[in-house]
Amino acid sequence: MEPESIIKSITPPNLIYRIPSIVEQLDLTLLYSKDQPLEVELGSGDGSFLVNYARLHREHNFLGVERLLGRLRKLDRKGLRAGLANLCGVRIESAYFLEYLLPPHSASALHVYFPDPWPKRKHRKNRLINARFTELAQQSLAPGGVVYLRTDDEDYFSQMVAVFGVNSAFRLVETPESLSGVLTDFERNFQARGVATRRAAYRLEFKL
Repeated sequence: MEPESIIKSITPPNLIYRIPSIVEQLDLTLLYSKDQPLEVELGSGDGSFLVNYARLHREHNFLGVERLLGRLRKLDRKGLRAGLANLCGVRIESAYFLEYLLPPHSASALHVYFPDPWPKRKHRKNRLINARFTELAQQSLAPGGVVYLRTDDEDYFSQMVAVFGVNSAFRLVETPESLSGVLTDFERNFQARGVATRRAAYRLEFKL
């Protein structure tokens, strides 16, 4: 057996894709064995939502974007245990990923669940969902693609609704019950404490 073959045979499988360049768009064909519609979760946490949703929808590919390596490793372990070939994770900041690395109009859905609310007024400029985000979402989604949002923070939810409401490229739509029933780790905790989840979904009607 050749040395390279030996290395490959003892290297454990891994769902974490190491981005080769932070200035070049990803080649999505390298991430998945099948060419299928792509759904992206921005801030995948411990991977609870994405692993469960990818298990239910093996006809789609799923990409988890997470800045914290420890959380990404949880997605990796859970996805491997579930035997998911349609799941991959990358470690990078979400807005940067959308703007520079995700090929334009390549995603059929973006999922953003319980992003940091940055509750102090002076810190709200750090929120992921703002007017600029709607432009990045418009750049990232294929026509008819949908942004799915969830938060427990009433003020942040108002901001989400406001910024998408003034972008004429998007139309407010219902979140399917089959999707609402797939919970994140945060959401399970909030439900146990009686904290309400606020949801919204916006469909892209046309491209830039």
